Amino acid sequence: MTSADLTESSSAGLLLQAQQVCKNKGARLTKTREQVFLLLAKHEGAVGAYDLLAELKLLDSAAKPATIYRALDFLSKQGFVHKIESINAFVMCHHFGDCNHPVQLLICDECGHVEEIQSNNFDLALRSMADTSGFTISHQIVEAHGSCSACQ
Repeated sequence: MTSADLTESSSAGLLLQAQQVCKNKGARLTKTREQVFLLLAKHEGAVGAYDLLAELKLLDSAAKPATIYRALDFLSKQGFVHKIESINAFVMCHHFGDCNHPVQLLICDECGHVEEIQSNNFDLALRSMADTSGFTISHQIVEAHGSCSACQ
C-alpha cells in the first residue's frame, strides 16, 4: 500500500466520522462540503482557502471563492477544521468529536508544519485569568509560532 493509498484510506475514514457527526447534529454535509473536507484531509499541514479553491476547481470548474469560504465556514462550525488566523490558513482537526475543545496550535515558521496540542492546564489557567477579569471565553484557539524539531 502506497502513502497515497494510506492518505486516501484515512481521509475516507475521517469523512465517515464527519458524516456521522453531521447526522447526529442534524447538519447537512453536502457534496461540495465533502469535497472540501477531503481536499483538506489530504494535506498534512495548513492550507490556504485559495489553494483549496484551485484544487476544488479541478473537481468542480464552477467553484468560486464564496463556494470555498461557505464550505470552510460550515466545516469550522462543525469542529472539523481550525482556522489559523495568523497565517490565514486552515488545518484539519483529527479529533473532532468534541467541537468545543480548546485549541492550541504550534506553527513552525520555517516549514509550515502545524501541530495541534491540548493542554487542560493551559486551558484552566486561561479560563481562570479570564474569570478574574469578568470575561467569559466562548471559543479558544491559541497560536504559538516558532521552529519545529525538524527545523531546529
